[in-house]
Amino acid sequence: MPASATALATAAAHAQEADDERQLVPSVVAALTAAGTARHFVPRRWGGTEGTFTALLHQVAEVGEACASAAWVAMLWAAHGRFAALLPEEGQRTLWGDSPDIRISAALMPPSGSAAQAPGGWRLSGTWNCVSGVGSAQWVLVATPAADGETRVFAVPGTAVDVLDTWDATGLRGTGSHTAVVRDAFVPYELSFPMAALMRGATTPGRPRCHTAPAQLAGGLMFCAPALGAARRALAVWSAWAASKAPGSGRPQHDSAAVRETLAVASAHIDAAGLLLERAAHRADTDPVTPALVTGNQRDAAVAAGLLADAVDRLFRTGGAHVRDASGELTRLWRDVHTVAAHGVLRLEPVAAAYASTALGADAAAAAARTSTASRSR
Repeated sequence: MPASATALATAAAHAQEADDERQLVPSVVAALTAAGTARHFVPRRWGGTEGTFTALLHQVAEVGEACASAAWVAMLWAAHGRFAALLPEEGQRTLWGDSPDIRISAALMPPSGSAAQAPGGWRLSGTWNCVSGVGSAQWVLVATPAADGETRVFAVPGTAVDVLDTWDATGLRGTGSHTAVVRDAFVPYELSFPMAALMRGATTPGRPRCHTAPAQLAGGLMFCAPALGAARRALAVWSAWAASKAPGSGRPQHDSAAVRETLAVASAHIDAAGLLLERAAHRADTDPVTPALVTGNQRDAAVAAGLLADAVDRLFRTGGAHVRDASGELTRLWRDVHTVAAHGVLRLEPVAAAYASTALGADAAAAAARTSTASRSR
């Protein structure tokens, strides 16, 4: 499902404002919601799309060309709708009984806060950091260790969440990933499910693939999708500069061998990243779930993120001084891609260890653990 022209135009028009204000403006929130991002994985019985990972990859990458922060928040709205579909039926009705277009933020890793049993549910308190889009969220999912030791996910209405203005990152500044605080909120039983269910996916027969897929199967590729769009836009911005005339000589910038080499390598890296993510999304949609499939998709997403970061580095280094202005579009895109690539889900070392364990067996897993321990001790 492609993003609507209105959503793309609105996100692009306010991309710099989002970066400056550290949150999406209301018109962008409304346009992305109308484009169906929040309903993408919502069950059809509530009016949702029950969409595919491939369709979401395309939609988020497209929005990423307009505004990486908008793409990041839209991607998470979709992903969190997928997680909320694990709630009991009455809990789902509470969220989506009136509309499938409900914006859900989440703070799931690491679990935080406390949940005490109460008649009919739990009393929940805690503080969760880096909750993207929390200012415009209608519901928030938080992970908390319950009194019995089991980590659970709790759905809390946005009206019960206090937002502390703490987000001031280098990139993805417009995501408004502030701190969420919940103070002694009552959460009924139907608005909670075990964290383990999220990690393994739904097991009820007849559920669609988007609800049975374990979290790690598609998490990396979805996180990388905004960077794919941002890198494509960075290439377009840089290419416009490369086609311009050099000051003084009046000759095209691309007369330089360094410029031509940058174009060849950066564009190939962006294309390669896109192909890796396409394959990962297709497998997430169709292939039997095995440990090898999960770690293969994690590998592809982490490697794709590295390719995209390398591509924008090359563009940034080669572009002229004015292309690298602090307030320029290429600079913002460069910051955004690097912020995505730095996310823990896309870090190559743990992903490589997991991939080696499935590709090479237990000995590789033990060696990876030793290497990881040694690297942390240095």
